[in-house]
Amino acid sequence: MTDSKSPTTLHVAASHPLGTVTAEEAFLLEKLNLTRLPRHVAVIMDGNGRWAQRRHLPRIAGHRKGTDTARSTIETCARLKVEALTLYAFSVENWRRPKTEIDFLMQLLREYLQQEMPLIQKNNIRMRFLGRADELPEAVQRDTHDAMKAPTNNTGMELCVALNYGGRAEIVDAANALLVERRANGNTEKLTEADLERNLYTAGIPEPDLLIRTSGEMRVSNFLLWQIAYAEIFVTETLWPDFNRARLLEAFVDFQKRDRRYGGIGESEESEPSASNLGHK
Repeated sequence: MTDSKSPTTLHVAASHPLGTVTAEEAFLLEKLNLTRLPRHVAVIMDGNGRWAQRRHLPRIAGHRKGTDTARSTIETCARLKVEALTLYAFSVENWRRPKTEIDFLMQLLREYLQQEMPLIQKNNIRMRFLGRADELPEAVQRDTHDAMKAPTNNTGMELCVALNYGGRAEIVDAANALLVERRANGNTEKLTEADLERNLYTAGIPEPDLLIRTSGEMRVSNFLLWQIAYAEIFVTETLWPDFNRARLLEAFVDFQKRDRRYGGIGESEESEPSASNLGHK
């Protein structure tokens, strides 16, 4: 038998979007129905600091290694035809971190955007940034604007980067946008969920089917609070820099095992006899 951690690579069918895969990836792909993947995957990329600490490295080393994982995750999702991928890159609460770390993260983001545009174009990816962009450094604002403008003809996966993002802030911003609109139009009707949704940062994108959190933390950390109402949540102890393609496929396999009821009942429950019929043929 091949050890699942072996670097051995295998070639799957030439038509397969992932091409050459490891033995572990091939094993997971056999379990996957590629026509039933989540439409929208959201990821809380957690554990960069702990990854570096365990290796007696500065925290910034973990952040830099985490960009490799982001690249792999983006390309894999794009090749598997996932409709949207949202990565939680920097929250409104992250401004509380030391200035040196914030400055490094902003510079790392700029480097990533400048270096990864060929990958974005190659994989037909569209880009969107979620959050309060006007509060970011001017240089970052310019780079994010250029990144969104560059792939104008792309028609594939929508890559959303949550930057200076907070779920509560997003809902407040949507409500304020509605207030401005309604005051201008003299509209006094009650707000609906649809009114709010069309003013969210994610307007036009399907709600996440799958929320992945790395590093084992059991919380959603103010991320897409409105949108994840019915998302399946997959938490792994794996730290973000170690979250490789096999771990992503593992999350997809787990997702396909879930019985998604949206407040209703599943097929197995529908076939069960009611309590009043127990004991009767």
